[in-house]
Amino acid sequence: MKQILAVLIMFMSFSALTQSEDNTEIICTENGCEGFYKGPEFINGSDIAHQFSNKMSSAVGDKLKELYKKGKYSKVDFFNISMTTEGMGSGIVTYKLSIPFITVKEKCDAYTSFDHVGGWNHKPSLSKRKAELSQALINGQSLDISDLKTTPEGLQEYWIQWKNKIVQSSCR
Repeated sequence: MKQILAVLIMFMSFSALTQSEDNTEIICTENGCEGFYKGPEFINGSDIAHQFSNKMSSAVGDKLKELYKKGKYSKVDFFNISMTTEGMGSGIVTYKLSIPFITVKEKCDAYTSFDHVGGWNHKPSLSKRKAELSQALINGQSLDISDLKTTPEGLQEYWIQWKNKIVQSSCR
């Protein structure tokens, strides 16, 4: 009886553990990056769901650099970025994000670095982020910043792109 109880407790613990794991996927093509995060909003006070924006920013930057090196000059189409955060406030959220690209003709019209500043139910610290990213700019260049994007549930994001100092060093 004790063995059965021990196995049952172990099974229940394992079952709870697998149910709490998050599910994240990002797919990038020449047309942009799409992805989702499904899981807890917060773990130990940390906004786990919002960290999906970091993962997506990294994937977008990597794809823009890859395209640039292939001579397929692109930048993010800020106007058509799509964000949804279904379930936000319930503890479990599905955060879907679509970041499309626009093709540009000239290599110095492209952008090869990408980031964000956002807030999960609070206003993003845009001025602080601009100051942090100013170190990454080529002299004479500036950040290209989207309008504030907001989901009905309260996620707020500014998306930011710029010319990478190393990849686009010839663009002054």
